[in-house]
Amino acid sequence: MELFDENYDGCAVCKHAAAAGRRTQGHRAFFRGPIVTAIAGLITLGSPQATTVTKYADHSIFMMINGLLCLIVLAIFFITYAYNIKSAKEDAEKIIKFNKFPTLRETRNDISQRSFAVIGITPCIILIAFFTVIPLLFSAFVAFTNYSSPDHIPPNSLVDWVGFRNFVTMFSSHGSSGGQWANTFSRVALWTLVWAVLSTTTCFFTGFFFAVILQDKRIKIPELYRTVFILPYAIPQMLSLFIWANLLNGTFGPINRTLIFFKIISQGIPWLSDPMMAKVTLILVNIWIGFPYSMILITSSMTAISNSMYEAAVIDGANKWEQFRSITFPLVMYQLKPILIMQFAGNINNFGAVFFLTAGGPNLPDTISTQAGSTDILISWIFKLTMNTPNMYNIASVLSILVFIVLVPFALYNFMRTKSFKESEI
Repeated sequence: MELFDENYDGCAVCKHAAAAGRRTQGHRAFFRGPIVTAIAGLITLGSPQATTVTKYADHSIFMMINGLLCLIVLAIFFITYAYNIKSAKEDAEKIIKFNKFPTLRETRNDISQRSFAVIGITPCIILIAFFTVIPLLFSAFVAFTNYSSPDHIPPNSLVDWVGFRNFVTMFSSHGSSGGQWANTFSRVALWTLVWAVLSTTTCFFTGFFFAVILQDKRIKIPELYRTVFILPYAIPQMLSLFIWANLLNGTFGPINRTLIFFKIISQGIPWLSDPMMAKVTLILVNIWIGFPYSMILITSSMTAISNSMYEAAVIDGANKWEQFRSITFPLVMYQLKPILIMQFAGNINNFGAVFFLTAGGPNLPDTISTQAGSTDILISWIFKLTMNTPNMYNIASVLSILVFIVLVPFALYNFMRTKSFKESEI
């Protein structure tokens, strides 16, 4: 057999080979171009500053974001590519085994049975990757840079990688800050934990109390009381907090002026200007805003409890307290424990309750440079570090990582231990 026949066209073959070579070079250029440039920019965060008017300086933050986007796109590409190879291998094994190609109906049924779930959740995974994973990674990357004002704000200045320097600054008791960051972090973290525990338990058990009271048959028109009690929750939280901030104002607040008018007090109570009083006020106002939500949840949970259980308890001689302790409380907690855990996690990041009532204040003299007030929790402190001058995005990112590291494992561990998560029988 001859390698080339008489119809062989050498020029055509050369043209096809050249075209294939150009396509290969084009593919290589694509990967060497934008993607490699973006990933390189993620590592270098820019070259030296512009020295002429016609040359623009690199924007380190944009380069970081572009690099992250390319990494996510590459990860999605390789995952999809690996899945396609696996699927092709399985299809080839079926063809060899049954010695025939699958029909269109068989292919459609196979996709509906095996790949429908994957196809269905793919858009969700892509959205999560771009709107959740990328912001998390961006925040984590910023924690290892010197992204802060006034010396490292693009495009006038470049941002550089500094390793764990920001973490050392946060936890070190020595150095240029004299341990001020470490002391402030300890104080804010402790208050955040106290705030989360107290705000969660007080709202939940206050709602529990009113739910049990309104379930009593001696209460007339309980629907009316529930409607009245739900009003604080129905009003927008921001509006309620602004109203309370004005009512409790130490200078012109109606509450202080009314108490002084009736000779109950001789001078105004520093509801929001004294550090300890501001914390107590914050907890009390949060109860007023938050307990209706727990009350409605607990009321709904209690209505699902069979009356036969209470009737059997009465026959056994159980009083009201024993019925509550042995029936109502365990069954309600069984259903609402996951929600209670999520409320605790939410209160750690309850920015609105703190910011709109006290704005994190009153300020303390020894924390002016760290910008943390006496009622600031971690999330409101992060907000101040990013929005106030000087902007300390790197330190704020360190705090975000610490909140994530502590909060997510705690919430997942406790949630997975609940019987509701395990779907076990009561």
